[in-house]
Amino acid sequence: MSDNDSSISGLGWFLAGLGIGALAGVLYAPKSGRETRDELAAQARDAKEKANQYAQQGKEQLADYADKGREYYDKGRTQWTEYVDKGKDFIQQQGDKVASAVDAGKQIYQEKVEQTY
Repeated sequence: MSDNDSSISGLGWFLAGLGIGALAGVLYAPKSGRETRDELAAQARDAKEKANQYAQQGKEQLADYADKGREYYDKGRTQWTEYVDKGKDFIQQQGDKVASAVDAGKQIYQEKVEQTY
């Protein structure tokens, strides 16, 4: 997030500097009005192109971050599913062992009861 904030802040400072530079150029340039207007228009076009480039870069970075986020989400979900399945298998195995032990205990009890009578 801080990289994004600094990029936006940097773009703002860039545009502010561009405006101040254009104003200083108008005040100190020994050119005719038409030449000055043409130059200002060219600078405005350049600034617009730069802003579009920054916007495009931001969109690309956002798409990359979204893809990485989906990738990490999918990876985590897969791992979680594996852990849950392993846990279910473990519980089933332990339940089978307990059931076997109970059955063995019942059988031994039955045998002892039958031997006593």
